[in-house]
Amino acid sequence: MDNKRLARIAAVILLTLGCLLILQPFIAAILFSAIVCITTWPAYAWLLARLRGRAMPAALLMTLLLTLGILLPMVFLAASLTDAVPLMIDNLRDFMNHAATAPPEWLRQIPFVGEQLDSHWHRLADNREELNNLLKQFYDPTRRLLMKLVTLTAEGLLQLVLVLFIAFFVYRDGPAIAERLKSGSRALAGNLGEQMLTLTRGTIMGVMAGIVGTAAVQALVALIGFLVAGVPGAMLLSAATFFLSMIPVGPPLIWGGAAFWLYDQGQTGWAIFMVAYGLIVISSVDNVVKPLLISRTASLPILLIALGVFGGVLAFGFIGIFLGPVLLALALVLAEKWTAGLPATPGRE
Repeated sequence: MDNKRLARIAAVILLTLGCLLILQPFIAAILFSAIVCITTWPAYAWLLARLRGRAMPAALLMTLLLTLGILLPMVFLAASLTDAVPLMIDNLRDFMNHAATAPPEWLRQIPFVGEQLDSHWHRLADNREELNNLLKQFYDPTRRLLMKLVTLTAEGLLQLVLVLFIAFFVYRDGPAIAERLKSGSRALAGNLGEQMLTLTRGTIMGVMAGIVGTAAVQALVALIGFLVAGVPGAMLLSAATFFLSMIPVGPPLIWGGAAFWLYDQGQTGWAIFMVAYGLIVISSVDNVVKPLLISRTASLPILLIALGVFGGVLAFGFIGIFLGPVLLALALVLAEKWTAGLPATPGRE
């Protein structure tokens, strides 16, 4: 290999590394904007046709619609968390100060373990130093977790602004980008590369429709239940249901907590209603709606979704809630098709 060829290879490698270093802070936003645009492309195509093929106005209008549908609810969630978290921390501190006196009446009534918990509480109350140490071990991590939640939401708000900014250009130049991707996939792997590209699009649309669609329906039915039962902060709880519905045990933590609050307030009937509504309506949405929304190519194991959500948050921040499961699902489907051999029809788009 001559020196000129080595120099060209070195230049390409250095250029690639330089571009990666420059784009590294924006990779998550670029990937998520691409996922959002692929998922919503049929709506953009409809707008483009109504605007007689004018890409700039269509892209601008679609970006504004996404702003109304994604960014404004996120602003509301961030504002609600900013107001609610200090109050929650104060209530937690008051509860712990109360804990130094006597346990609540309902604790003793818990089946099987109530008496043991009640006696343990009394024993701790008699030993003030041990009680303070125990409460501090619980209070400090909880306070840090709540503050981290506010920080994560604020960072997610900024990430979504960047995602929407990038999405405008993806919509505007979408056909040219798609053509470049097709040409590149054909150059790399021929017909197989183009089939894999088609499968990628179908998988992304299936995962987003299944996970996000199911989460939206669960949040909506949860909001109805919270409003009917008179649970305070219904909008904030429904938003929490939306995000936690992407993991298997997420929604029961929310409606279960609401039921416990109702019971603690002496509203036993509404607490029973909340439990029944949560089991029959909220939690059953995952078994009914998701199979209707998700495509056959994007049938995901529960473990993969959970790992995608948690790993996505750790790797990419707030938007990793959506980005993580999609990337893992895409890798799983492509790996399965690659190892098994792609059929002539790679899956429904």
